[in-house]
Amino acid sequence: MTNKPFGVNLTFLPTVNAPDYPGYIRAIIEGGVKVVETAGNNPQKWIAALHEADIKVIHKCTSVRHALKAEAIGCDAVSVDGFECGGHPGEDDIPNFILLPRAAETLSIPFVASGGMADGRSLVAALALGAEGINMGTRFIATEEAPVHANVKQAIVAASELDTRLVMRPLRNTERVLRNAAVDRLLEKEKTLGASLKFEDIIDEVAGVYPRIMQEGAMEAGAWSCGMVAGLIHDVPTVKVLIDRIMREAHDIISQRLAAMDRR
Repeated sequence: MTNKPFGVNLTFLPTVNAPDYPGYIRAIIEGGVKVVETAGNNPQKWIAALHEADIKVIHKCTSVRHALKAEAIGCDAVSVDGFECGGHPGEDDIPNFILLPRAAETLSIPFVASGGMADGRSLVAALALGAEGINMGTRFIATEEAPVHANVKQAIVAASELDTRLVMRPLRNTERVLRNAAVDRLLEKEKTLGASLKFEDIIDEVAGVYPRIMQEGAMEAGAWSCGMVAGLIHDVPTVKVLIDRIMREAHDIISQRLAAMDRR
């Protein structure tokens, strides 16, 4: 597909059946991948092998303390995830307008901004807050090339910033998801069971649902990650159109709106 360097994501999260992580590491190295974004649990045990293969490691963090730990164990950069993000925002609930400048004050390694990123405004704001760039998840799902069912893309376009919910908070495995019938059932279970909630109580809503949603388009099958940024997503462009538009918007903001401040 490309002769340019590319990266992959490797997520270490609690699962019913643990993936073959050593096999994934071997495939990454043998496949010539140059950048790995790790997420979830501490990636320290894999960093030496990845660095030996001249692979850069970016770890996704939802707090400054976790970012400092990633720096200490040898990660080359971090992706700082604000509370707005889809998926797992951590348990501190700190949005990017606070989290990004705190990261800039504290870290010595580069970082990119994740959560709430969708357009040129996002990019310029992230740069102003100290990030080196932006990382987009939900926005990239709603592109022509994204290998997910059209129903998923249309659900993102149809959603507003008010349509996500936080689930699994009692388990300290919080996930931001798009609201649907399964999410409503899950939240009702959490409310009813309270502190006695166990993963087994919500397994029907969260385990093994992604293939049904992402591949088959069964949008009520279970809980699936989506960021609040859905409220800023109004179309399903090609990736090229999206990136070109973001860069054009960012350039216009910097050269026109922000440059005007110097002329006053």
